[in-house]
Amino acid sequence: MELLLLVCLCLLSCSGDGSVVVTVEEGSDAMLPCSINTKENIEKLTFDWKKGRQEVFFYQSGKHYNNGGRTGQDKQFEGRVFHFEDELKHGNASIKITRTQLTDSGNYACTFPPDRNPSSVTLHVGATPEPVIKTLNHTKHWAVLQCEAHGDPLPTVEWRDSDNNTLPADTSQISDRGGRSYITVKITLTKTGSYSCVATQETLSHQIATETYVLMYGAASKPSVTIIKTDGETVLQCEVLGASPKPKVEWKDSSGNILPVKDLKETERGDSYDIVLQTTLTKTDNFRCVVTQEEINHQIYAEIYANINGLPAGAIAAIVVLSLLFVCVLIILVLQSMGCITLSCKKDEEKREPQTEPDSSTSLKESS
Repeated sequence: MELLLLVCLCLLSCSGDGSVVVTVEEGSDAMLPCSINTKENIEKLTFDWKKGRQEVFFYQSGKHYNNGGRTGQDKQFEGRVFHFEDELKHGNASIKITRTQLTDSGNYACTFPPDRNPSSVTLHVGATPEPVIKTLNHTKHWAVLQCEAHGDPLPTVEWRDSDNNTLPADTSQISDRGGRSYITVKITLTKTGSYSCVATQETLSHQIATETYVLMYGAASKPSVTIIKTDGETVLQCEVLGASPKPKVEWKDSSGNILPVKDLKETERGDSYDIVLQTTLTKTDNFRCVVTQEEINHQIYAEIYANINGLPAGAIAAIVVLSLLFVCVLIILVLQSMGCITLSCKKDEEKREPQTEPDSSTSLKESS
């Protein structure tokens, strides 16, 4: 299970010569794969991991650097390299390098002396982790955001909108802190929406992004929708409070058709607006009150179901069912009266003993 998790955490790819390329963030763990094609048990065999002339890990019939059975491991890797004991019986000689350092980057070879071809693995340490986004300033109509990333090599950074379009931003700034180089890019946004900071390391074929949602102050919240019954008509009302900039409010039916305005009240309160929109109900349908603020790329809506007869959907369904039952009963009675069908009820009859007529001669004798 641990081996599977490490495979998922490492970014594995194949180079042109068939060797494996592993890319990890600095400080994370790296799994370098190596196994025998026959999947035979290698617990009693020998395998050796080297990075150039550096001794990384050596295993021989259960003896290795971590259990005191071997000496000679390069100091750079002491206490940081482990094999997978439970996987040996499946021919797996993979190793895990923990707390990776930039100096761990390079080419590694896994060999099974004396006659098996070595496996080659290239390790890149320094993959950029997720960029960090900060909000530096925020007003009613604009926001300044900053994206910061690091890695080796230093990545390129760009801002993108929800449609993956690259946005114009300030010139990137590079600084050094704690022995690392950081790249910072600022952007000024004027619309509500989702934005991503994307960091790319082309030489490592590595790209990673962080997403954030920007809501401009004054963006309309979900409107309040109600049904109002007056003398002779039913009205749909939509209420929007404290919106800035001034929004456009519309009633639409389930087909997206805009409904005519019965009444519109707009109240300005400083920099914000309260809006009440009414339309007359003319049919049974699902209706939507849509609030749009194009200046900040913001749209929100609320839905409501309204019945022209004033009955709820459940009551209408009950009436329909009862009507169908009544029609069925009426048809059965008509067919019965015409003799087309016969209705009968059968009950279990109790068995009765047959009654015998009294013998006349016997009766006369008894009377005499």
